[in-house]
Amino acid sequence: MDNTRKIHETELSDMDIDDGKAKKYHESNLISDSVVPKQYVGHFIMLVSCFILWGLLNNMTDNLVPAFGKIFMMKSVDSSYVQMSFYGAYAVLAIPAAIIIKKWSYRTGVLMGLGLYIVGAFGYIPASILQNYNIFLVSIFILAGGLSILETTCNPFIISLGSEETSVRRLNFAQAFNPMGSLMGILLAKFVILGNLNEATYEQRLTMSSGELKMIRAKELMWLGAPYIGLIVIAFIIWIFFYRKRSSAKDEGGDLNIVNSFKTLLSIPRYVFGVITQFFYVGMQIAVWTWMTKYVMTTRGVPEDKAVEIYLIAMLVFIACRWICTGFMKKIDPAKMMTFMATLGVIVTLGAIYLPTQYSIICLILISGCMSLMFPTIYGIALKDLGEEVKLGAAGLIMAILGGAVITPFMGKIIDSGVLAILAPSYSGVEAAVRTSYFVAVLCFVVILAYSVFNRKKVI
Repeated sequence: MDNTRKIHETELSDMDIDDGKAKKYHESNLISDSVVPKQYVGHFIMLVSCFILWGLLNNMTDNLVPAFGKIFMMKSVDSSYVQMSFYGAYAVLAIPAAIIIKKWSYRTGVLMGLGLYIVGAFGYIPASILQNYNIFLVSIFILAGGLSILETTCNPFIISLGSEETSVRRLNFAQAFNPMGSLMGILLAKFVILGNLNEATYEQRLTMSSGELKMIRAKELMWLGAPYIGLIVIAFIIWIFFYRKRSSAKDEGGDLNIVNSFKTLLSIPRYVFGVITQFFYVGMQIAVWTWMTKYVMTTRGVPEDKAVEIYLIAMLVFIACRWICTGFMKKIDPAKMMTFMATLGVIVTLGAIYLPTQYSIICLILISGCMSLMFPTIYGIALKDLGEEVKLGAAGLIMAILGGAVITPFMGKIIDSGVLAILAPSYSGVEAAVRTSYFVAVLCFVVILAYSVFNRKKVI
């Protein structure tokens, strides 16, 4: 019970009032116990906008890999450098973000995060004009660096906007908007980016003159960069809001002893194993979704904009399963649920590798359902009882997003080389290479399974 509530009860006990007056008194003070107090509604709305923004950009980035691969006529491993730039930035800037919000304020973190996004998005303009893939990679790194700071900052900022009693409900409410951004990102990728790719195949492009190819690329890159540049307006509006709003008392900075904090965190096996597991989980999620379009194109023989429809269905399954699993967590230990979902994940991934296409596509979609509860569950188990080390601990888990920058190109290398194709003798050529690359996902599910078993007796 907080001090405010104690004061209210003391006042009521000292008042000589009837039940009706007491009820009216409590109703007049309900605002202090609401999920989002009235004075913070504006902050909450703007922060939720940030949740939507990075959800949108995360999922839109997955589709840049096949887009760049076709535009610049690159191998799978080369186009996957997009993910290395994007998620590599998350790893590099997560800890600096924790230092920023500890030393200064959440407000400072939001301003810096949005500022970096705006700078990175503007970089798409010269990259498109010059048709330079390397400039795109630099711009993506800067843009994602801003998102890393935002993601490290906004979660604890949301928690601070009200009483501790409603903090979990408030954060879950905010996170519920993140999948909305993800769906928007997939739709933008389908209709704006992939939908505007020229139908010319790799072989046909090889026969084109340099001038003709340059004209095609110019149009494709214009549509590719349009969503990112357009979102600058939204990011700038949010930036102006926080620039004009001063920090509250609970958003003041302080000191951060990095060395002692690291020593403390590294002495906790549950946390260390959690960071490792998060690395493999995020790497698997990004890799599975990145190469899902190529999988569908290869097995069903359809173009990019049609293949991404399966990605959209998979995302809807992911969202539905996250809500369902969250409901079951009221009665079932989260670690036990993760054990079940990781085991099921291994089974359906093997189905995606070996079953005929009409069934393997269903298994491919179900992989997303099995992944749905992983990130928040690993996050919650790893951060349990960290006390003052929560901010830096959270930054460590955000750093684990580096898995997306490592595992995705690794899976792309397996596709290009076909090194595992022999494990699926019923298939041949590119299809065998794409299918067997999903053994990487099997390995990642096994790591998650081990972590869930390790923590099966722990209670969040």
